Amino acid sequence: MIFTLRRPLAGLLLTLTGAAATAADERPLFTGQPAPGLRLTVVDMEGEVPFAGDAVVVPKPPKPQVPTSEVRAERRGQAIRLQWKEAWYAALRFEANPPWDLSTDLADGTLEFDVRSDDLAHAGLNIAMSCGPDCGRKVNHVMASRALAGKGWQRLAFSLQCFVREGADFRRVERPFVLETSGTGSVEIANARIVRRGKPNASCPDHRSQSVTPTPLEEIWSIDWWMPRHEAKRAEVRQRQQAGERVELVFIGDSITQGWENEGQAIWRQHYAPLKALNLGFGGDRTENALWRLQHGELDGIRPKAAVLMIGTNNTGDRREDPRTTAAGIRRLVDEIRQRLPQTPVLLLAVFPRDEQPTSPLRRLNDQLNQLIAGFADGRQVVYLDISRALMNPDGTLSREVMPDLLHLSERGYAAWAEAMAPALAPWLTPP
Repeated sequence: MIFTLRRPLAGLLLTLTGAAATAADERPLFTGQPAPGLRLTVVDMEGEVPFAGDAVVVPKPPKPQVPTSEVRAERRGQAIRLQWKEAWYAALRFEANPPWDLSTDLADGTLEFDVRSDDLAHAGLNIAMSCGPDCGRKVNHVMASRALAGKGWQRLAFSLQCFVREGADFRRVERPFVLETSGTGSVEIANARIVRRGKPNASCPDHRSQSVTPTPLEEIWSIDWWMPRHEAKRAEVRQRQQAGERVELVFIGDSITQGWENEGQAIWRQHYAPLKALNLGFGGDRTENALWRLQHGELDGIRPKAAVLMIGTNNTGDRREDPRTTAAGIRRLVDEIRQRLPQTPVLLLAVFPRDEQPTSPLRRLNDQLNQLIAGFADGRQVVYLDISRALMNPDGTLSREVMPDLLHLSERGYAAWAEAMAPALAPWLTPP
């Protein structure tokens, strides 16, 4: 039996065992200094800087998008402290040159580190590992890390399996540890290492079933408004019922659908307000988040003439998810709608194109996803419609006049959406 005592501020590891632990049992990442061959980088959304000396501040570009944000790091004994303010993105990134081979550690290995924070009320932590542009994974530890704030030093151990997905090549891990966050807060990290035969004490979702497992959206930027919006939508439905107002059309989706309330509101008033349409779009939602919402009352008490579903770009975009698992999530959503609204036909929209060029990796992921979900249609109760051509230039590129950020729609984009969708909705919405 092995007993260990770790003292993060001293950077000590004392092992009591019948045989001394070998160096191969653990690979240090940071014990007061980055391990040889590792570079520690402090990252802001708009820049980054190598960590050198006792303290660094990420420099601002000449015209920053977030002028009030600040990301800095400093040494505190054998630990390193990351502080961030009003940051869209902040990170501590350990970069390996040459890349590390962790393939033999995957079965029972863990990523372990000591963490202490007194200020995560408006932030939280995500833990990532990367073996290339489309290799590796991020673990959402936001709510769990908030619960640790103010409790002194805590040891976290994540199974290396948390960072693996199909096709991941862990023979070349370029970033064996990335600590990501946003908002405003501070955290200290010490005694980080890869343990070959570790014992995990932090959980992570199974990437193979994540898209079909109902859960609220718990991102740093969504926590304050996501659940209140859910409750507000349920209250809106109850108010309509009490007023004797029938919802004839419901839209279900992510920020692109929610945008009918912003950039698309003029088009909405013209085409869908007369139908007493209900907007159930939530920014940032993935399939599992929309599934949770439907299972917690957002469709209760309505009998619309049609439902429009368009979701999936946050699965393939933020997580670089396999299109097959995203398609499974959309399949579950279609089934959930059909179960709760058995008389309501579903217009299943292809996920909209994104990124300027049709050859971009994320565009291709969405194209693969659309090929899969097209097969969910039966032509009667579930109809598939791809309006991508109405949103693109003839050569397949995207215009910023239609999608200003090459993902979300402008008013012109919403007008194109409404026009392209109208023929498919007409048979259901036109009185006989």
